[in-house]
Amino acid sequence: MIDLHLHTTASDGTLAPAALVERAAEAGITVLSVTDHDTVAGLAASREAAESLGMRLIDGIEITAVEGARDVHMLAYFFDPGSSALLAFLARQRSDRVRRVEEMGARLKDLGAPIDPSALLDIVTSESGRSVGRPQVADALVAAGHAVSRDDAFDRLLGDECPAYVPRRGTAPADVIALVREAGGIVSLAHPLLLGNDAIIPRLAAEGLSAIEVCHSDHDGAVERHYRALAASLGLAVSGGSDYHGDAAHRTATIGVVTLPPEDLARLEARRS
Repeated sequence: MIDLHLHTTASDGTLAPAALVERAAEAGITVLSVTDHDTVAGLAASREAAESLGMRLIDGIEITAVEGARDVHMLAYFFDPGSSALLAFLARQRSDRVRRVEEMGARLKDLGAPIDPSALLDIVTSESGRSVGRPQVADALVAAGHAVSRDDAFDRLLGDECPAYVPRRGTAPADVIALVREAGGIVSLAHPLLLGNDAIIPRLAAEGLSAIEVCHSDHDGAVERHYRALAASLGLAVSGGSDYHGDAAHRTATIGVVTLPPEDLARLEARRS
């Protein structure tokens, strides 16, 4: 089985890279991609664990672009994780994540739901390459007793248009596509249903997008068929995975339930530069 969308503690997952790979192996996954947010810090340990278990690890990352002040999540695969241009870009992305956490902390204090942003940011500075974002802020709200779960924190305080939301300062999707292609990789648009903006997909296809993520924990059968048809009409490949963050994480997904058929992986890999 194949899962090309998984997160570790290098970003907002709850399992360390080796533990995540072991969990995937227990679920029957044989090919996986660790796609942490704006960091490749978990790839080396994930690869070592995968090799020890006879699994195939595909280099991956989930990069957040910005389109019209809204986040556009883009999954990159098959790139060179040592690309100097890519690593410099990711460092800038993580720096903006720090800014957002600091600003969200200030807003939460004003709202009467204070957290300690420095505790979250200490993790970033102590563990090179780790990224921080809203899920960790949500966890801090739960720990402080201001929310009962990540979902509750997002629904009331951190989600788009909620009072503590702080917009990202990011790179346009076309620029992300170009950067990943220069690093030898390809880009798939992540969970398009959650993006809710199908109108931009034809333009992204013209700008070098290689695929659409059609198999996802938030996509039912009708949604998957819709995006498969859209991908076919635009000459795009498809990708898929669980988007697993942890057993009790925001938008909980289960490893081994949402997987990508082997023939889809073959077509996706054929799009490599």
